This record gives sequence, structure tokens and C-alpha cells, in this order.
Amino acid sequence: MPRDRRDYFYKKAKDEGYRSRAAFKLKQINEKFNIIKKGDTVVDLGAAPGGWLQIAKEISGGKIVGVDILPIEKIEGVETIKGDIRLDVTVEKIKEKTRKEGVDTVICDAAPNLTGNWSYDHARSIDLAASALECAKKILKPGGGFAVKVFQGDLFPDFLDKVRQGFVKVKAFSPKASRKQSAEIYVIGRELLTGAVRINEEYNVTIEDTGASGDGIAKINDFVVFVKGAKKGEKLNIRIRHVKPNFAFGDRIE
Repeated sequence: MPRDRRDYFYKKAKDEGYRSRAAFKLKQINEKFNIIKKGDTVVDLGAAPGGWLQIAKEISGGKIVGVDILPIEKIEGVETIKGDIRLDVTVEKIKEKTRKEGVDTVICDAAPNLTGNWSYDHARSIDLAASALECAKKILKPGGGFAVKVFQGDLFPDFLDKVRQGFVKVKAFSPKASRKQSAEIYVIGRELLTGAVRINEEYNVTIEDTGASGDGIAKINDFVVFVKGAKKGEKLNIRIRHVKPNFAFGDRIE
């Protein structure tokens, strides 16, 4: 008997009408991180056969869009797009079906077809996850959330750093529904950054005003940065310490 047919979550998915055991992974991710909220617009990249779409619709009840190069069997209340997430034409189709200001959450449980060559499969998994990340950045609204599956390996730390550059909070997480022997792990990004400034980058700024707490206020391409102890009119070099979706904190460089 195949392993899947002896698997608890495989049987549970069948009993509860989900299209894949992966449905419970998204449930557990959301219980932990609350990346999908009631009414959210959610885009699922690499969505076939649709287990994550079913869960996203249950949790949100809002606009849900699934994207895959393979056809996705109809799910009530869910829209689908047949296309490659690496192509601009697919990104434009997603935008046409979602809010102009961007979507709330992008999820991706896609995996490459496995060859048995671990180094190759790991590299292809990282490449697929990176494509999902780039697509997410194009369609998410500021402050939006992201969850993607990736295989662990030597390329994983670099990919995790890429996600950290785009989101305020980033965690790696293994749901209980993942098989114990699996090398898969999920990267969760919360609060998409605008990209105006980056953590640890240095900038020359002029303090234009003072905030209610007494911190100096500078602007970098109209993005507000608070600088502790800085006075209005000062020109100084700062290093970005922390970034939020709509503002950042910087430290004076002596």
C-alpha cells in the first residue's frame, strides 16, 4: 500500500472533502501566524489541485484567486488563472481579478517535479520559491503577508535573507501536517515593506521636523524615518535600524 494511503492527514483530507493533505498545513500555518483574515483577498500561486484554495476560502470568505500552469477543477467562490507566475502577462491577469491597491495575502505550496537528485531538486525548489516571492511583491499591498514552501538545503539561508529584505517579520515553520521525513519548510513573511529604505543601509538626511516623542523626522523619497535625538535642521548620516510598512527608525552615525 502506498505511504500516502496510510497517512493520517491524507485520510483526514479525504474524510473532510479537501483535495490534498496539504490543506491542513495551511490551517496550521494560519493558526500560528494569522496571515489570512476574514475578508482578505488571497492569491494562491501554484494552486493545483486546490487544497489551499479551499482553506483560504473557508478562512477569508473574500476574493480568492488560484494560479497554476495546470488546470484547477472549479471551486465555488474561487477564481482561477491558467498561467506562469514568472510572466508579466500572468501578473497582469492577477491584478485584473483583484483589488487595485493590492492583495492582502499571497500563498504558495508549489513544488518542482522531483528527480531524486537532491541538490538539483533543492535548487529548483529555491528557484520556484524565489519566483513566487517576486510575484508576491508585485501584487501585494503594503503590509501584506506571504507564505511559501521551500526545501531546506545550502541555498535556504540566502533565500530566507531575501524574504527578510521585503517583510517586517519573517519566520520559518514546519507544520505538524508535514511528514516527519520531509525536508520541506514554510517561510512566512508578514507586513510587506514598501522598498523605500533597507535595514542597515546608510543615508544622508536633513531633519525636517520633530515628532511627538521628540525624535527627529527625515524623509527619504517621501518615506518617513524617525531619528532619535536629532534636531530640526540638522544634516547627518544615519543607518536604518528597523523598517515598518509606512515608516522606519534610523540611528545617527557619528
